[in-house]
This record gives sequence, C-alpha cells and structure tokens, in this order.
Amino acid sequence: MRRILVVGAGQSGLQLALGLQAKGYEITLMSNRTPDEIRTGKVMSTQVMFDAALQHERDLRLDFWERQAPRIEGIGVSVAAPDGSRPIDWLGRLKSFAQSVDQRVKMAGWLDTFVQRGGQLVVHGASVADLDYFSRTYDLILVAAGKGELVSMFERDAARSPYDAPQRALAVSYVHGLGPRPEHPQTEAVRCNLVPGVGELFTMPALTTSGRADVLFWEGLPGGPLDVFRGVNDPAEHLELTLELMRTYTPWEYARARDVELTDAGATLAGRYAPVVRKPVGRLPGGGLVLGVADVVVTNDPITGQGSNTAAKCAASYLSSILMHGDRPFDEAWMKAAFDRFWFTTGKPVTQWTNAMLGAPPEHVLNLIGAAGRFQPVADRFANGFDNPADFDGYFYDPEDAADYLAEVSSAASAASAVSSAPSASGAAGDGAAPDAASGATPAE
Repeated sequence: MRRILVVGAGQSGLQLALGLQAKGYEITLMSNRTPDEIRTGKVMSTQVMFDAALQHERDLRLDFWERQAPRIEGIGVSVAAPDGSRPIDWLGRLKSFAQSVDQRVKMAGWLDTFVQRGGQLVVHGASVADLDYFSRTYDLILVAAGKGELVSMFERDAARSPYDAPQRALAVSYVHGLGPRPEHPQTEAVRCNLVPGVGELFTMPALTTSGRADVLFWEGLPGGPLDVFRGVNDPAEHLELTLELMRTYTPWEYARARDVELTDAGATLAGRYAPVVRKPVGRLPGGGLVLGVADVVVTNDPITGQGSNTAAKCAASYLSSILMHGDRPFDEAWMKAAFDRFWFTTGKPVTQWTNAMLGAPPEHVLNLIGAAGRFQPVADRFANGFDNPADFDGYFYDPEDAADYLAEVSSAASAASAVSSAPSASGAAGDGAAPDAASGATPAE
C-alpha cells in the first residue's frame, strides 16, 4: 500500500486526502488545528463554488451541506457612478447553481470524516525540517498549506507572475439580516459592485456555523479610500467601517444592509497578498522532493472568486494523476507533468482572467459589460464564465473577438425581434383561413 503525506487541511488538501483514502491509499494528514479549533475560529475565506468544482465533491460523496446551503442562481454586476447611481446593473443566470459553505463548517466536518474513516491526523504545524524527515518514509508528500515557511520551498515563476505586490486590500464580514435586492427578491445571487478607481464590493449568500448568512466583501485598491482595515481588530468596528463604505460607494447595497449583525465573534477577516504562480516542485535539504498543491503554486486574487474552485479542480486533477501512475516512483518528471496537466486545463485560464480583472478594463471590456445590460445572452455567458473561465478566451481578451461576438449577439437579437413582430401568415392573408387538419395546408392551397 502506497503511503502519502498531505500537509494542509484546506479545500485541496482535505479533498485529496479523502479521495486517496477512498481509493485505498495509506494517508497521513497534517493540520495546524483540530476540527474544533477550526470550527470555533475566525472565518478563512469568501468561497463560492460553481458547478464543476461542486461536482468533484459530489463524485467523492463529500457534498454534505448541499441541501442546507443557499442555491446561488446568478451573478449580478453593477457599476457605480460618482453620484451614487448605477448606470450598469444586470443579472446573469447560471446554468447550474453555485454554493458557498463557510470553510470553518466544511473543513472541520471533512477532518472529522477523515479520522472516522481511519485516516491518521497529525495536529502540528509542519516545518521544512519535518518534511525532510518524513520524506524517508512516504512515497509522496503533497504540500497544500499555502502560507508560512513551507511556501519558501517553491520558487516564484516570474514568467507567469506579472505582479510582485498585492493588488487589493481585502475585508470580509459574515452577517445575518441582509435584505434581498428589490429588483430580484426571489433570486439568490452573487453581486459584484464595481466602483471605478476605488475597488469592488461583493455580496454572496452562504451557509455558516449559525445557518444561512451573507458575506460582505470589499476589495480596495491599495492606498485608496477602501484601504482602511489594517490594524482594525475589533469585529464591531470592522463591520461599522464596511457599512460606512457601502453607504458612500454602493448606497443600493447599503439600503438592504442597515440592520445586519455579525454572525459570530470570528466573522471578520482582513488582509492582502500578492498574486503569484510558483514552480511546482520543492526541494528538501536532504534531497527529497515535494509537490505543491493549489494555492501553494497558483495564488490568485479573489476578485474572480476562483480560489476554492481552483483548489477543488487541482485536487481532482492530482488525484487522477496519482491513480493513473500506479506503483511507479513519484519522481520530478511525474510531479512536473501532474502540475502541467492542472495548469493548462485550470490554472492558466483562471490566472489569465483574474489578472485581466485586476487591471483597468480596456474599452472593449467596458463595451462587453455594458452590452450585458442590453443582451441577456451576454450577461449569462459572463456569469457562466465563473464556472468555466476558459470560455473567456473566446471573446473577452481581444478587441476583435469582443466586437465579433457582440455583432453576432446583436444580429441574433434583431432577427428574433423581427420574427416575433412579424404578422402570421393567416393574418397577412386576411381571410381567417385555418390549416386543414389532415394535410396542414389551407383549403385555398
């Protein structure tokens, strides 16, 4: 039986550990916290998982909270004007629902499941020296802990990392009491509010430790008016700042947030980090090798909501690569091939899209966002790109591709309008003739 060590108990580490465990591998999982410590700690993320990522959980029968979590049916985009109005405001419909489960709920639950199924859990913050020691007794070490000393083993890939500093200052609040959007009161949706030159506010329904909740998530340009959460340690002050910024920059969202309350004492989070792609193979002092997983090697800003999705897809890709490899050694060539398989199917499209969204939008992107308010197919395609970011390559990045796509949509809309407004054949004839029941032809024919 092959022995594998998984370091890190987040989305990717736990999904991999549970998937390998189900296939008969002997798995040791290292976590720096117990399930109870995770469950009662601070929120860790703003995860919204779309259908393709959720399917990986279903495939492993890990979708424990699917019936409880709100079903997110759309992605809404609003663009703020200086006067507080919304010149652009639309809702794209998802083909399949998305969901957000507080990682405190999910990771604690999955950790409990891993132990119940016979897995070995080591509660200890791993160091490079620890992994150097363990490399003698495990066939493969997977590093899925994206912070701290272990990340230093993985070299930054400069060719794939255009940023060397954080591009947004992040501030999160989990709340109860957020009212519905009056224009779509029955639709659960992620709302993306773009404030040009300032940042973005996202709202999203979620399941947390105390039940149904909503997440308020500011992304501010560093040094700008939203970058005010550094050093704010009091949760009440954090929420007060969040609401004041909503009142100033997104008054339509503030109107439904006046009476919100934090879900619990650990319901706020603030920070920043630089987006980066790292090389996938880490070298230990004794010569052993480890393979980086998910955000250890591909870390994107959460502006596109891809973190947990990418983690789930990376775990699924690595699980497949491990199973296909059989009893052969997990050498450097295999590690690089496993990463490349993930990178070209998932990591690269996500990174390209996220990096594009972090910059000032070019004119053709502004045209696309504006057109989505006039043409529902454009809004729907943009929304479903969150589930399949590779689709953006067909129309989003190149001005000519965008123009061709909008011309195609406009033409289709004009044709549909012409058909719907044309008089019927019987009405044009003016004689009220009905088709013959047997032949389908009118008697005059």
